[in-house]
Amino acid sequence: MNLPLHFGWIGAFEAGLIALLVGVLAYALFHAIGVRQRWTPGHAIGWACLSAVVIGAGIDIWHLFYLGVVKLESPVYARIALARIHDPNGLGTRVLMEMVGALCGVALAWIVAERRGR
Repeated sequence: MNLPLHFGWIGAFEAGLIALLVGVLAYALFHAIGVRQRWTPGHAIGWACLSAVVIGAGIDIWHLFYLGVVKLESPVYARIALARIHDPNGLGTRVLMEMVGALCGVALAWIVAERRGR
């Protein structure tokens, strides 16, 4: 996304809130598909969790993986890799908050859907 997020914990919290919204929307989509296809709730929850994490935190997870696997032996290559990342110092925190936000968004939407169903 091209959103101007803050740096540090505030930016990680903002990214987590965006991922929470993505999780709610993903569960709403997969719940609607699951009702039509007669899925069990677990299928909708599982697909929603997977898609919410991929959409909400995918690029940051990729950057974290890339920095851990690729050998950045040259300072030039290290600068090029770090220039592509928004807030490289808080990357791990942002990935954690995005994953927690996405999963909490799916769980929150599931709780609301279950209460409305009763």
